[in-house]
Amino acid sequence: MENCETLLEKAFLLNAQDRYLLVDGLIRSLDEPSGDVDAVWADEAVKRLGAYREGKTTSVPFEEVFGEKL
Repeated sequence: MENCETLLEKAFLLNAQDRYLLVDGLIRSLDEPSGDVDAVWADEAVKRLGAYREGKTTSVPFEEVFGEKL
């Protein structure tokens, strides 16, 4: 099996389009959806919305969080 350094050297020999496809494929492989994680986040979102609607928490304006307007 080849090590990362050898693979990187080979990747540099590829043309720009093939390097792009390689990088895109690698990045996509790191961001695969997970049903378990999605379910946890969905549950958390429902809890947070419920807390907001019940007045147990407040919101923060976008501008305060990001310091700018869209």
